[in-house]
Amino acid sequence: MVDIATRVYNHKWKIDPIVRSLIDTDFYKLLMCQSVFRNKPDTIVTFSLINRTRSIRLADLVDEGELREQLDHVRSLRLTRGESTWLRGNMFYGKRQMFRPDFMEWFENLQLPPYHLEARDGQYELTFEGKWPEVMLWEIPALAILMELRSRAVLEAMGRFELQVLYARAMTKLWEKVERLRELKGLRIADFGSRRRHSFLWQDWCVQAMIEGLGESFVGTSNCLIAMRRDIEAIGTNAHELPMVYAALAETEEELRRAPYKVLEDWQEEHEGNLLIILPDTFGSRQFLENAPDWLARWTGIRIDSGDPVEGGEAAIAWWKSRGEDPRRKLMIFSDGLDVDSIIELHQRFAGRCRVSFGWGTLLTNDFRGLVPNDTLAPFSLVCKAVAANGRPTVKLSDNPSKATGPKEEIERYRRIFGVGRQKELEVVV
Repeated sequence: MVDIATRVYNHKWKIDPIVRSLIDTDFYKLLMCQSVFRNKPDTIVTFSLINRTRSIRLADLVDEGELREQLDHVRSLRLTRGESTWLRGNMFYGKRQMFRPDFMEWFENLQLPPYHLEARDGQYELTFEGKWPEVMLWEIPALAILMELRSRAVLEAMGRFELQVLYARAMTKLWEKVERLRELKGLRIADFGSRRRHSFLWQDWCVQAMIEGLGESFVGTSNCLIAMRRDIEAIGTNAHELPMVYAALAETEEELRRAPYKVLEDWQEEHEGNLLIILPDTFGSRQFLENAPDWLARWTGIRIDSGDPVEGGEAAIAWWKSRGEDPRRKLMIFSDGLDVDSIIELHQRFAGRCRVSFGWGTLLTNDFRGLVPNDTLAPFSLVCKAVAANGRPTVKLSDNPSKATGPKEEIERYRRIFGVGRQKELEVVV
């Protein structure tokens, strides 16, 4: 097992590029990328960094030269033979050839496209523009780089013993969480923490701790590189990006209303089984479920990713029942800002009423809260979103208006078209 504190102190991270592989990314990005490669390969999109926690002035903390060095390194990466063999031949969700030969041939020759970077008002404006299948693969590396560079900036001033104590405390903190979770009968939980992790080495350590501490209750990781190296399941389905871009491409209001369902029609053609997971909240879950076609109720399950999770879970159960489905056969995945208390609460409320699973993100792989003075290692809310498609702005409404993205006038237009009424505003922690 890597001695993280010594690695930090002795090498000042130079032997550890932040992103060390094109598959050091979330599994759902590759699944979505294949779908986009097949259905909308020539769509031109723009992705942009969005720091929701404006009090964290990234451009004041992170050296621009270092940031460019790490971004340029990602552009130098290519899929290795071993990584290609794993993607081509490994079994994912019970399927032997998840990735088609034409997609793999394209991926094996991929170089991520150029980026645009400038500092303004204490923040970095980082954007990526180009063909959708290429640009979308910048999201996870860009976030991981900014998060880890911020961590490095804080850790740089620490001495050898201070670092050893810091990581010992962080390890103890995580292990105490694991000990509480192992008391939950029937728990199913996965690592979803790539995008806002403290570092790659720390995420890998967290996954190993979950493997040992939770056994079969730990069902896998969203990070493909760690899944390959640790010989565990790669976990993931789809994300808000797909309906956001499909909606931006709509020519009429009726096409716009249908866009979230068109996404899932295309997805169903690609996948089956546990990959048939509905993410309903892009333009408001209530309206999505009310207007959903009956065939969607037959899908495997739903992911609850914004708003009040209890309300979201109860709404999903009511919806399944209204469509003649047995909720006990359905999978409900919670993935929004989870930590041990919320996992325990949700498991106790919904276990037995449906199949419950958890995607544990930032507060698994980056919970250094309270471990350094002034909490300068506390996680914060940083995202990288598709902001335009073929020159048109994208919009995300969410079930929590604090997470809404897009131009104000477009947000209001979408709210009208999708019939989104008053929403409860919740604090975005991570």
